[in-house]
Amino acid sequence: MALLGIDFTCALESLRDGRAPDRDDCVLPLLSKLVGYCLIAASTTVKLPQILKIVKHGSARGLSMLSFELDVVGYTIALAYCLHKGLHFSAYGELVFLLIQSIILVAVIYYYSQPLGTKTWTKTLLYFALAPTILSGKVDPVLFEALYACQHAIFFFARVPQIWKNFTTKSTGQLSFLTIFMNFGASLARVFTSIQEKAPTSVVLGSLRTVVTNGTILSQIMIYRKSHEEKGEKKVE
Repeated sequence: MALLGIDFTCALESLRDGRAPDRDDCVLPLLSKLVGYCLIAASTTVKLPQILKIVKHGSARGLSMLSFELDVVGYTIALAYCLHKGLHFSAYGELVFLLIQSIILVAVIYYYSQPLGTKTWTKTLLYFALAPTILSGKVDPVLFEALYACQHAIFFFARVPQIWKNFTTKSTGQLSFLTIFMNFGASLARVFTSIQEKAPTSVVLGSLRTVVTNGTILSQIMIYRKSHEEKGEKKVE
């Protein structure tokens, strides 16, 4: 019995025979698929809190535009690579929704960061000119591997400007705690599913890198917001 690529046969047969399903050959692979689809479902709204927060305050204060632009580039390369490798949808499906939301998020940041310079418009046009070719896989295999290798650096440096901006200003501005928290939890779960789905080592390392960078930003949000609350209480006193 299979549903959405998840084969429940091993579990059902074991239960029918009155024995526990085998952990390595049945339970963990089944759990991996289920977790993967849960991540995909959660990813459909993960960046929505950040988008709504910017719109609500009418400001992109404290947000690093470069960080969110690099997110779009990184998600595009990651999605193209997973499609090219023929991985199961449960192993990468959230990338589809994260990419769409990231593009919308960058558009919102652009809207509240007027006026935009020629450099910004050039980057935007360049992305939409190259993205279809990369996503369709019409790239030399060697170049594809190089792009994916660069993708790890892209995602890492996508977080560095935001982490540094938070550190220097001792503030996280309009960053959404809920969005970062969901990203952190999802990256932890993705490490597990990547290992179970026997994804390439580079994919697993990418998930670990996401855990570290999202964990750092999440820590900054908790530390700096607590500090601001304490300062506000002192002023009231």
